[in-house]
Amino acid sequence: MLGFLRSHPDVLHIETESAGVMPDALADLARQEVDLLVVNGGDGTIQYLLTEMLVSGVFGEHVPLVAPLRAGRTNMTAMDLASHRDPVRGLEKLIACAEDGRIAERVEPRRVLRVSYGHGSDGRQRAVQYGMFFGAGIIKRAIELNHKLFNNDGQRNLVEGVPGATLVTAGLVGRLITGDRTGILTPDKIRILLDGKEVDQGEFNLVMASTLSRLFARMRPFWGQGPAGVRFTALAAPTKNFGKAALGVIRGKPANWVTPEAGYLSQNVEHAELRMNCGFTVDGELWQPDSERSIALTADQVIHFVRA
Repeated sequence: MLGFLRSHPDVLHIETESAGVMPDALADLARQEVDLLVVNGGDGTIQYLLTEMLVSGVFGEHVPLVAPLRAGRTNMTAMDLASHRDPVRGLEKLIACAEDGRIAERVEPRRVLRVSYGHGSDGRQRAVQYGMFFGAGIIKRAIELNHKLFNNDGQRNLVEGVPGATLVTAGLVGRLITGDRTGILTPDKIRILLDGKEVDQGEFNLVMASTLSRLFARMRPFWGQGPAGVRFTALAAPTKNFGKAALGVIRGKPANWVTPEAGYLSQNVEHAELRMNCGFTVDGELWQPDSERSIALTADQVIHFVRA
């Protein structure tokens, strides 16, 4: 990528060796009034970027278009936009479209999850993250397991990222089918309110929310209806006949008997509130368990992404 950029000196770029330098980098780009921000990174980089942009307001009212390249370990956002597999080829396409005045053809508006978390309703006691995917409990622990198994000493290997996540997911789904509820699969006690209405079940195998159409490995585990922005799915513990339901749930096309009464809940909502002790993830970034924490999920903010 750096070699390509050096051969295109007219393309403004900033190298960021760590997340700590990103605020200064974004402030520099804001001063130069960039219209299109290309991100050479994965979901974690996009998550940090969205949070910095929307919480600090560094760009003011002039929020640039955002084009994620498929350049990270996991690239759910870029893949959902159908960006090119090769990040360099994706950047080439963007440059060509910009030169021809055709960027508008590749713009994809997407709602962004706002994750507010902390204790109590006082905003001063709550932190905010932005991203495209939220998962609690087992999902967070599965990501930790994936990192432990496939990211040794920071060295990249063939099964890290999506391949590793797919292997771990397949293994955990298999264990859930057998009724295993031990170790990483221990259900979590979570109180859930969707648009102010409390969900009856108290323990859950899985809780997640997203504004994406699909997740890694082409999974679409959401089947709620309506225009509300937060796509929310929860699987209670226990669920009825998970072995028969699993494939339809993963595809977002469950059988008619897969209902909340059977432990399967998927709704599009404006506001989800969770009260829980377990940890959670936003786009693969991890937050550890915390006693009696409340989390609010909304999706009022729209970012105009660009397909690379």
